[in-house]
Amino acid sequence: MAPKPKEKPKAAASPSQPPPPIEDLFTSLNRHIQRSEFTQAVKVANQVLSVAPGDEDAIRCKVVALIKADKIEEALSAIQSSQKVSFDFSFYKAYCLYRQNKLDEALEVLGKQDKTQPSMLLESQILYRLGKMDACVDICRNLQKAKIDSLEINLVAGLISAGRASEVQGTLDAIKTKATSSFELAYNIACSLIAGNKLKDAEKLLLTARRIGQETLTEENLADDDIEIELAPIAVQLAYVHQLLGQTQEAAGAYTDIVNRNLADEPSLAVAVNNLIAVKGPKEISDSLRKLDRLKEKDSQKFELARAIDLKLSPKQKETIYANRVLLLLHANKMDQARELVAVLPEMFPDNVMPLLLQAAVLVRENKAGKAEEMLGQFAERFPEKSKIILLARAQVAAAAGHPQIAADSLAKVPDIQHMPATVATLVALKERAGDINGAAAVLDSAIKWWKTAMTEGDQLSVIMQEAASFKLRHGKEEEAAHLYEELVKSNGNIEALVGLISTVAHANVEKAEAYEKQLKSLPGLKGVDVDALEKTSGAKPVDGASRAGLAEAQEDGKTKEKPKKKRKRKPRYPKGFDPANPGPPPDPERWLPKRERSSYRPKRKDKRAAQVRGSQGAVVRDKNEPSASATNSNTSNSKSNQSTSSKGVSQSAEPLRPQSKSSRKKSRK
Repeated sequence: MAPKPKEKPKAAASPSQPPPPIEDLFTSLNRHIQRSEFTQAVKVANQVLSVAPGDEDAIRCKVVALIKADKIEEALSAIQSSQKVSFDFSFYKAYCLYRQNKLDEALEVLGKQDKTQPSMLLESQILYRLGKMDACVDICRNLQKAKIDSLEINLVAGLISAGRASEVQGTLDAIKTKATSSFELAYNIACSLIAGNKLKDAEKLLLTARRIGQETLTEENLADDDIEIELAPIAVQLAYVHQLLGQTQEAAGAYTDIVNRNLADEPSLAVAVNNLIAVKGPKEISDSLRKLDRLKEKDSQKFELARAIDLKLSPKQKETIYANRVLLLLHANKMDQARELVAVLPEMFPDNVMPLLLQAAVLVRENKAGKAEEMLGQFAERFPEKSKIILLARAQVAAAAGHPQIAADSLAKVPDIQHMPATVATLVALKERAGDINGAAAVLDSAIKWWKTAMTEGDQLSVIMQEAASFKLRHGKEEEAAHLYEELVKSNGNIEALVGLISTVAHANVEKAEAYEKQLKSLPGLKGVDVDALEKTSGAKPVDGASRAGLAEAQEDGKTKEKPKKKRKRKPRYPKGFDPANPGPPPDPERWLPKRERSSYRPKRKDKRAAQVRGSQGAVVRDKNEPSASATNSNTSNSKSNQSTSSKGVSQSAEPLRPQSKSSRKKSRK
């Protein structure tokens, strides 16, 4: 056995080269940062920290480079490992938490730090993301004296999102800034014009913003695709303006072009998809669901917005997208997916009532209107400050389900609309349908009392009083109806009320009715009519031509009567060659009937020879009425085909509920 070869001795490790001087490392670090080479900057910062552990400048450069490279988790780890350093990294930590959408934690970290311009700007961004717009606007106003670049863009965006779009123009005048100073500001001001329903002005300003943006970004040497992505919010907002103006085809074409080209940032693409679905409505449901699937996380089986979209959309926009998803699922009859989605919406939007309304819609779609009414009623009792829209929805569900009393009770719990004519009419109709006549009359009396004390202009009071009088007269309350009619006549001399008063009072007090009857103006054309003689007649009778002419004379008071026109007698026209003196035999009266229905018809005899046996010896003769095997198979296959066709037709004719999708608007950019 051969001996094992000896292992070669390992070469001695060469001594490690000494690190470059720390000054050179910082020079290299600065060069990488200037070139935006953040990954290389992190490596050089690590080299500096290996030579000088705990160097504050190196740690700060490393954290900033990691944030710039979108490595937020690594930046937080670097901040955690540098707790022994005296430098305060609270601002950087809060910014990293803000980037991770941990907004409450970021706000808590900022609260422990002194108020500086960067921290206040970050706080305003966090408040904007949280939907606390008024607080965001207050911070931006406090920073106006600092003359921070682009602060007016954030200020205008906050005002619009806070529902204070009317203050935008005054704010611009106060800070002496033109709307066209930048394309971002022009875009935001156009959003304020849309909020004020000044759509034509908004369209012009958006076109100006797009032109300014193209010029600005071209000067910055951006590629054409990058410019289109940067200006995508303006394109989406223009399409939305066209949608509001009723130009749906143009809006749908713009949305489709944005979605198909896929040259837009994530929020703009999400808004374009949602608005395109809203324009289509209940058409092409499967295609709309596929387009919405582009917005969800790729690896998620459930519908959940992608992280990049979820971070940049406002809560209202996200809520609208989820609501439209539920409505499409209901329309497509995908009840399991709709039930699963509405179950998680209350956790995602705890402060909004939209998830509850969607749950009620699912229950109604499942023919569980009673359960939906109970759920809405319990929520209205627990949260009275949010009960208005819930009670209105409950009233609608109950009215559609045939529960008029529940619908009336729900409407009666909304105090600020009780006096409105539409609400009064609805309540009266519901209570009348439920058999509560006294309750309906009480609603009318309460509305009349409110409008009598209200200092408003208009004819609402007279309209409600007249309808109340008609209602009470219809239900046997003549005295109350007469009192209302009398008030109307004395207040504004209403002719219809006077007629109603006369017809109502005539049953109880004829003299009073005759007194009011004198206020009626005589109708033209009744001077020549003898009313007493007309009352003695037994009714209208058919009269001959002479009597009609006499009546016309009496009504026209001596007008010249027209002579009746004489009808000319026309000679009968005969066929060519026909002699009326010798007409010949009369025509057959049955000439228009089919031959089989004429009395002279005789059917043909059957040929007896057809039944004789023909063919080879031993052949079996079949009866004509006995079907063959091939014919039986053919008929069977035909019946199956017809059966499948008819069942398909039934499924196509069944139409599910058609809820209306709602349209979400692209908000102001920050």
